[in-house]
Amino acid sequence: MQPIALDQLFEARERIRGLIRETPLERSASLSQLIGVPVWLKLESQQATGSFKLRGASHAVSQLSPAQKRLGVVTASTGNHGRALAFAAAQQGVKAIVCLSQRVPSNKVQSIQELGADVIIVGHSQDDAQREAERIAREQGAVFIPAFDHADIIAGQGSLGLEILEQCPEVADVLVPLSGGGLFAGVALGLKGQRPEIRAHGISMRCGAAMQASLAAGLPVEVEEGRSLADSLGGGIGLNNRYTFAMVRALADSIVLLDEPAIAAGMRHAYHRERLVLEGAAAVGIAALLDGALAPRGPVVVVISGRNVDTDQHLRVLNGANE
Repeated sequence: MQPIALDQLFEARERIRGLIRETPLERSASLSQLIGVPVWLKLESQQATGSFKLRGASHAVSQLSPAQKRLGVVTASTGNHGRALAFAAAQQGVKAIVCLSQRVPSNKVQSIQELGADVIIVGHSQDDAQREAERIAREQGAVFIPAFDHADIIAGQGSLGLEILEQCPEVADVLVPLSGGGLFAGVALGLKGQRPEIRAHGISMRCGAAMQASLAAGLPVEVEEGRSLADSLGGGIGLNNRYTFAMVRALADSIVLLDEPAIAAGMRHAYHRERLVLEGAAAVGIAALLDGALAPRGPVVVVISGRNVDTDQHLRVLNGANE
């Protein structure tokens, strides 16, 4: 049994209507020709904060009581969730605190600060940042809103799956960036809950893929984090994971892990052939197709999760660097 029901995704979609954008689904001529089946790109990079995270954050904040809103919210993030929560909190008149590790790129730190959130830099991993956010929640009374392992977050992200099925009713395979699993769990439930035959593929980097390591171990485990172009996919899934581990285990048809050169190739293809500036985590679906890691039936929908890439890093990748 899924811990979150399909009806909750439809309810979440109504709650956040007007707070987020219904993003376009665009056909990729280059990838369709290369793969031999229709390939569509779901452009969550066009959300106001540059990533899909705004869906879950907006929904979670909307579900707070007036008393909770007065106390404010706190979270830990690799960048995009923090930015989304800061935006959603400001939109709904709530104070936000965002804890980040020293690994988070400076462009993401700055963008969160510009949205009015208090930013705390702590430790060298997502786990360090999470522990600090949980401490603040205990001591200051702020409501802790995690990046992925939260029913309201997953339901909000699941609205994306509902949109995909409406925009491409014949979709056969969906490629979803996979980290903590909030996006994957929501999207896969939104699709498979209506058409179980749809195949959902989680795509991640080989360097520190916590969900894949946890699935292999049969329970949530910690992994050592390393540097990756797909920095947004870093971090653990939480040893006390309540939702996403079980949902990904139940809903994933496959998980693909990519090396850094493949991710760099995905970013370059996105820019040169699709005219998209993407962070590494958002380019992993494209990278998986280019790498021949999947044999999709088609039509294929690739979730393009975010555009918040450091400019210098993006230029290095375009000039041929793989890290």
